[in-house]
Amino acid sequence: MNKIDKELLEKIADLHSTPEGSYNIRKNGQSVGRKSNSDIEIITKKDKAGIDIIIRPGVKNKSVHIPVIITESGLTESVYNDFYVGENSDIVIVAGCGIHNPGKDKSEHDGIHSFHVGKNARVQYIERHYADGTDAEKVLSPTTEITLEDGAEMTLETAQLGGVTYAKRVTRAILKNDAKLIIHEKILTEFNQKAETHFNVELKGKNSSVQVISRSVAKNKSYQKFVSNVIGKNECFGHVECDAILLDRARVVSIPKIDAKCVDASLVHEAAIGKIAGDELIKLETLGLSQEDAEQVIIQGFLN
Repeated sequence: MNKIDKELLEKIADLHSTPEGSYNIRKNGQSVGRKSNSDIEIITKKDKAGIDIIIRPGVKNKSVHIPVIITESGLTESVYNDFYVGENSDIVIVAGCGIHNPGKDKSEHDGIHSFHVGKNARVQYIERHYADGTDAEKVLSPTTEITLEDGAEMTLETAQLGGVTYAKRVTRAILKNDAKLIIHEKILTEFNQKAETHFNVELKGKNSSVQVISRSVAKNKSYQKFVSNVIGKNECFGHVECDAILLDRARVVSIPKIDAKCVDASLVHEAAIGKIAGDELIKLETLGLSQEDAEQVIIQGFLN
């Protein structure tokens, strides 16, 4: 691992050294490090690029890291990862992708992740995206498919806070009885960058619930699109909240849809898009901050 590799891994996975527990580190289309154990097994797929991550039933307080980095210009890849989470387990999964594009050709990573979460299992999934390098395109478009069995819970934390030219994030989920899904999303776009988010959650089981909280900041001439579709097919609860700060000549579009197909479904959507409040800027400026620094403090607090 060279300096650039280490910097990317630190930004997307908080890795300063080889992680404890199971891991698979992918660089420029190849696995460059892997460790499995009796609790968590990582297996290379035979029919396409990607891995199967098998977490045994009852495994608790364990983690697995599967970061991806790209440091070549012109590299485009699609990677398929399947997670099989055993019943009654409690696990943390750290993923994410970092791109350093040193040339003039587009570099792209599309991660297709499928989660099969067993009964009463708990999953915390952390996915961060980051890119730097030249002005060449840096594209990250993840697709996440989630199935939560009875009593399963999953928290999905996603962040894209710099450098990505274009991203289309698609998340589809099916929740069974007493299953719970929590999604926290943070996005920052600048210059001419574009980011799209599409959520489709099917609340199929009785007492299933979903909470989606999206925070985003759009600067310069960047563009963001947020699309959500929550379908209540049983006695259930769904709450979607989309808040965005708009700066300069940026544009943000929010398209909510809630579909109650059961009389006992309770579904809520909230959206707010606007500029930074003037009184907040004035308050910070009176403390000695410039307008630019004051805006940055507010943005950091909003995205934290």
